[in-house]
Amino acid sequence: MNAWIAASAITILATLGGAAVWAQQASVTLSPAALKEIAEVEADIDRIEAETLKRLAAPPNNQVQQIELLGKAMLYDKHLSVNRNQACAFCHMPETGFTGPVSELNRTTGSYPGSVRTRFSNRKPQSHAYAALSPVLHYNPGQGDLVGGNFWDMRATGRRLGSPAAEQAEGPPTNPVEMGLPDNACAVYRASQRPYRALFETVWGAQAFAIQWPSDVEQVCNQPGPTPANDPMPVHLTELDRGRAAATFDQMAQSIASYEASAEVTSFTSKFDAVLASKAQFTPQEQAGYALFRGKARCNNCHRDGGPGEDPLFTDFTASNIGSPANPMLPYYAEQRPDARGYAANPAGSQYVDPGVGGFLTERNLLSHPSAVDARWRPLAAENMGRFQTPTLRNVDKRPSPSFVKAYGHNGYFKSLKSIVHFYNTRDVLRRCAPNDPGEGTTCWPVPESIDNMNTKFVGRLGLSDEEENALVSFMQTLSDGFMQR
Repeated sequence: MNAWIAASAITILATLGGAAVWAQQASVTLSPAALKEIAEVEADIDRIEAETLKRLAAPPNNQVQQIELLGKAMLYDKHLSVNRNQACAFCHMPETGFTGPVSELNRTTGSYPGSVRTRFSNRKPQSHAYAALSPVLHYNPGQGDLVGGNFWDMRATGRRLGSPAAEQAEGPPTNPVEMGLPDNACAVYRASQRPYRALFETVWGAQAFAIQWPSDVEQVCNQPGPTPANDPMPVHLTELDRGRAAATFDQMAQSIASYEASAEVTSFTSKFDAVLASKAQFTPQEQAGYALFRGKARCNNCHRDGGPGEDPLFTDFTASNIGSPANPMLPYYAEQRPDARGYAANPAGSQYVDPGVGGFLTERNLLSHPSAVDARWRPLAAENMGRFQTPTLRNVDKRPSPSFVKAYGHNGYFKSLKSIVHFYNTRDVLRRCAPNDPGEGTTCWPVPESIDNMNTKFVGRLGLSDEEENALVSFMQTLSDGFMQR
């Protein structure tokens, strides 16, 4: 394990984000470079939020655009986290294609700290661009596959609200290792105090915040989750007010999903789109990469580039186990001991193996539960262990500078697009690495985190040359939005 991650509890080096107070004991120390970069990201979030809130003075007169504006305001609102220090956008910024915006965290931990800064997630942040176009999770018997949903493990099914993206937005607020609120009613209470309240009531109705809050609501909502099993909803509301809070929480999530579906986030403005519109041409290397993508490299079997009546979303919304190695730099492995608040996110410690979609179907090790499991799917659990949703390749290499590091895979093990392409090509060709092997990622690969249901049909032995790997990377770089004007 990299020395950057301490083996025992050590003191956090600095405070972060103005009012955000870091706990005195932690299992991870953030380097000065990471702290500096995090501060810059938080300043960007504050700037974007301020610009968004200015628009409230003269909001659009179109209801759809009003809902998008609300969604953006909430996405950049740090007050919706338990310590008022973490916006949703902390893991999803535009300059990286709405995924992790901190190069140093991508290079090291792969996952991001939550509002309780000593708690880290078990997975790399996904992009929420194009996530709103995922279908409601369903089982396709012809394919023999679950299709759709959001999150790496598909647990935001969209079955209740008709939108996986909306149900995904309901996961982080009460996830103990993310935004950390103890009750979804706390998100509603916090929103009722924010500058966008009036617009929210205009769009969704005056009843949205017509809730009699208990006298201790502030105190309750300042305590990080999870809550005791005997008090799962610690904001004690009447039955009527609980129903109002639940409905408003749904409307907050639907607003966020609406913004994610907007042209500002899901824009189809890449060079690939320009080529489709006959407004640009691929370079010879990009064209060669596209031919490989659709042929020898077999990428198009899962990362679909579209067809008749089909948007080129570069995912088929199914799940697969590509055999990724475990990422030993995930702080989650060190979260087996109760923290200062008595919470242990990962009782399995270093023995933890991410179960993927199978974990959702068995409700195992879930850190948030945005959607209920359809009991009819439980028999599918064994064949979905170790499988993760195929991510879109749109914006897969979008980054603010050539030196910026992006992480890939559900756990952020891969640190460059070239690396994960090389893995797809050679997983079953190169030898297994010995401990601390200098050839790791070049001439050898570690054992997979899980061999359950491992994909051997489209991954592992593609027979690509180094030149062909580079051509694939060049093609995928054409999928970054911003090439054309919206």
